[in-house]
Amino acid sequence: MPRTSFPAEVLTPEGEVFSEEIEMLSTRTAVGSIGILANHEPVLAMLEPAELRLYRSDSDVVRFAQAEGYLQFAENRALVLVEEAIAPDALDRSTIESKLSEARAAAERAEEGSEEEARAQRDIRRYEAFLAVGQ
Repeated sequence: MPRTSFPAEVLTPEGEVFSEEIEMLSTRTAVGSIGILANHEPVLAMLEPAELRLYRSDSDVVRFAQAEGYLQFAENRALVLVEEAIAPDALDRSTIESKLSEARAAAERAEEGSEEEARAQRDIRRYEAFLAVGQ
C-alpha cells in the first residue's frame, strides 16, 4: 500500500547528497531508532553514526552511512544535517579500518576525560558504524 510522500534533504558540510520525495525515513538518534512517515509530529533530534534509510517506496530504499548530526522534521519536510553521508558502495573498507585504528590509538594516548579522548571516541563510533553499513 503506497504511503504519502514528503520532501527530504540530506546535507553535509560539502553540500547536498540527497533531495527527493520519500515515503519514510529511518535512522538512529541519541535516544534510539526513529522512523518518520508523512504528517509525523515535529521532531528535532541528535543523530548517532548509523545507517540512514530513505524509502522512496517499500522496494526502493536509498541507504547512507551517516555520521553524527541532526534531524529536523517540521511542516511535513525532513532535513538531515550530518558530518558525512556516504553511499555503502562508495565506502572504502581499508581506509575506514585504517581510520578506526588511528582513532583507537588516539583514544589510548588521550588523557582521560579530555576533549581529545571525546573526539577519538566519537570517531571510533563513526568508523565502526560505517563498517557495519558497508557489510
